[in-house]
Amino acid sequence: MDDFVRDKLTEWGLSNYIEKFQDGKIDEKSLYCLEHEEIKELIPEQGPRSVFKHHLKELKVCRPANDKGKQLKRKSDLQGEGRKERVPSKRQCESLGPGICISVETLATKRPTVGSETAIKSKVKRTMESVDARIANQVSIKLKDFLQTKIKDLETDKRELVGVFGRTGAGKSLLINAVIGEDLLPSGEFRACTTVMIKVEASTDGKDEFRAEIEFIKKEDWESEFWALQRRITKNAEDDTKDEDDDIIEKLSAVYGENWRGILVEKPMDSRHFREIPEFLKSENKILTSGSAEGLSEQLVKYTRNDSIQEEDPDVKRAYWPLVKCVTIRVPNNDFLQHVTLVDLPVDRNKSRDEMWRGIVGNCSTVWIVTEIVRAASEKETWEILEEVCSLIGNGGECRHICFICTKSDLLNHRILRVKEELKKEFNKSIKINKHFSGECFDIFTVSSTEYFQGKQSQDNEIPKLQEVLKKLNGCHSETLNYVSGAHGILSLIKGARLRETATVKADVCKKLEENMRCQLTAVKTNVETAYNNFERCLSNGVEQSRSSWDRSLESIFKPKQKGGINFQTLRCIVKNGGIHKTRRGRQINLNMKLASYLLDSIDDEFRKTFPNEGKDGPFYGAINRFTLDTKGLIQGYKEVELHLTFLNTEEEKIKKELNKIILDGKKIIYNSLTKKIEEIMEDCYKRAAEIEGLGTVAKIQQTIESHVKKHMYMFEQAKEAMLTELTGLKMKILEKLEKTMMESIELSLKTDDHSLPDVSDELEAVKKLYDELKGSSAQTLGKAQENDSYDVIDLFGCWL
Repeated sequence: MDDFVRDKLTEWGLSNYIEKFQDGKIDEKSLYCLEHEEIKELIPEQGPRSVFKHHLKELKVCRPANDKGKQLKRKSDLQGEGRKERVPSKRQCESLGPGICISVETLATKRPTVGSETAIKSKVKRTMESVDARIANQVSIKLKDFLQTKIKDLETDKRELVGVFGRTGAGKSLLINAVIGEDLLPSGEFRACTTVMIKVEASTDGKDEFRAEIEFIKKEDWESEFWALQRRITKNAEDDTKDEDDDIIEKLSAVYGENWRGILVEKPMDSRHFREIPEFLKSENKILTSGSAEGLSEQLVKYTRNDSIQEEDPDVKRAYWPLVKCVTIRVPNNDFLQHVTLVDLPVDRNKSRDEMWRGIVGNCSTVWIVTEIVRAASEKETWEILEEVCSLIGNGGECRHICFICTKSDLLNHRILRVKEELKKEFNKSIKINKHFSGECFDIFTVSSTEYFQGKQSQDNEIPKLQEVLKKLNGCHSETLNYVSGAHGILSLIKGARLRETATVKADVCKKLEENMRCQLTAVKTNVETAYNNFERCLSNGVEQSRSSWDRSLESIFKPKQKGGINFQTLRCIVKNGGIHKTRRGRQINLNMKLASYLLDSIDDEFRKTFPNEGKDGPFYGAINRFTLDTKGLIQGYKEVELHLTFLNTEEEKIKKELNKIILDGKKIIYNSLTKKIEEIMEDCYKRAAEIEGLGTVAKIQQTIESHVKKHMYMFEQAKEAMLTELTGLKMKILEKLEKTMMESIELSLKTDDHSLPDVSDELEAVKKLYDELKGSSAQTLGKAQENDSYDVIDLFGCWL
């Protein structure tokens, strides 16, 4: 231990830990390299540890740049220990330009760090901003607008969503904390649970602070819910539903305190009840910040968990989780979250949160299902969660990978292999899940967050493997390469437009490109129309089955096998909530989806073949990915217009990526259109049924629903037509956008000259240099991955193609 560390501990009021730091031989150099677990061993108490981490972060900000580079390398080494790393050439460093060159030490990781990606993109971005300013007053309006739009469109920010599901007490919050290496999300024991959606992602503002943005539900929704709860608690007194009473009391007590009953005769929206959260009444988001993860976690408890009011803490008298729609937490300096957002998704949700919940679930590319390892295979509630969401994340979403995560693995070390075998059998047994996912999409991980935070190592504790899953999602992002590629194409176009080629060459190339365009559009159209015919055939069968078997769909809800019949309270909730209800045990009842079930069954297999979530094959993705104007081939014969064709090649790759995203979004709408149409036709029926009261209410509600379905038997045919209409709409959108974008690019690159354009030769050479090196790194990465056939191989700039 040196004087520097001793002085700093004294300055920060932590002198009583000097001896521990001395025993650990912590000097100035190693102080900057301390990681979370090492700090936790040196300072076990949370309060002093938070103070230390806050001061250490401030100290790192003030360090010289060369020291920061070494620190970054240290962190990368710890996260990727044991991997063979490839060092970039001196040329790669020099190409970044003066003042931005990144040391070889910093770049010598298996993929670019956050800093190196930012440096490369920032240099190219500054170049394009300069070019944008130079062309503003020097070119024709049409070409200027075209170029400036292309420069603006270079910027994209696509993040991979990882949805985390699990029943109450499964350990989701602790798991997320362990994987990202921060004591961030509040966690508890027993009945306590996270009650709102929490998104965890990387900071993008460059500030070294933890930040939470709290989005509230609409104040009108809460007022409506308040009076609904008041009516329910009065009604429940007659029906003796004490369990539901407890839930209502807990919610109202959280917001209004233990004396909430007095509020019933007052104004529940009076501002005095919301002094701590004035943002709620103003329909604004509340911002919380802290210099440490632990500090932010303490502030978040009352907004996210139902155990936030502690009797031993007289200062905590209110909790606002019933009013919160979503919390977004941004974490500084965390490579695991660079292009990834982790979403803690509560199973229970109210009507005001449901639309956001469904949207997030449908956008998850990876899903983590969390359960305790004891009885993992037989845990009914966990498998019900997966079966409930499988259609939303499968054919109705974009999930490519399901991670089944068993927590508390330290309790069952001797049976890990057997547990995994049982889980695989259980997955393969589920007909519903296997309609949407194959066994290749399913992986099992065993973890112990407690052991991980204690620094204990075990081959059965697979948190490092989950971190690799996040690294792979980050590494496969092509944001920087796409930006540099697009910039290279635009600069090529600008330089090419200044040249004076013969009109004959340009006319000849245009003719060939337009012929190629017609041929390729025909191929895309043919593939898509074949898919339409297949869906029409499948849906016709589904309509017939629905018309002959709709009564079985209703009977499965009205007369569940495990009971004699549906109870009054459940049926009342179903019709009041538009046909959808989640029971206290977590079981989802969706009458609309039940009525659409034969239609969905008829197209599930065909849908999965047509729109695979991997986004590579099928009549839609396959046709777009095969689309080409053969610009590279034309360059060989027409060197005079190489720059123009280079631009068209980058435009072709860009539009294909955009169209794949349009197909992905469109297929979700198409799949959900069946149930949506059923919902629309059943809406009036539910409203009428919800008004029924008195003797024999259950039977009357059932009769109302059955009569409505009989009268509106055409709903199944209309649902079929709704899906086919959406399918046709997607086809037209793809063909129109593809033709319009490429023809506009051909016209402005080969039929327009503007010699007033600025000379961008130097800029083009610098960007081309970067682009070639990024492509070369990516090609070497892909070659290594194929050679090693390893899940873990992600090299420098890996997966950017």
